[in-house]
Amino acid sequence: MSNEMSPAVARRAAHARKGFYIHLTAFLVVNALLVAINLATSNGRLWFQWPLIGWGIGILAHAVVTFWLPGQHRR
Repeated sequence: MSNEMSPAVARRAAHARKGFYIHLTAFLVVNALLVAINLATSNGRLWFQWPLIGWGIGILAHAVVTFWLPGQHRR
C-alpha cells in the first residue's frame, strides 16, 4: 500500500477538516457570547460553564473522529 491518498479520499478528508473547523468556530463564537451574557446579567450565578462543557464534549468527539481515528476517510 502506498502512503498517498486518492483524490477522492483527499477531498473527503479535507471536507471533514473543514466541517470540524466550522463547528469549532461556531463553538467559540456562541460560547463567548454566552459568557458575556452571563457575566453582564447574572450577579454571582455562573451558568455558562454547562453549555460550554456539554458542547466541548461534542467538539472533542468531532476532533477525535476527524483527526485521530485511523481509516475513517479511506472508504
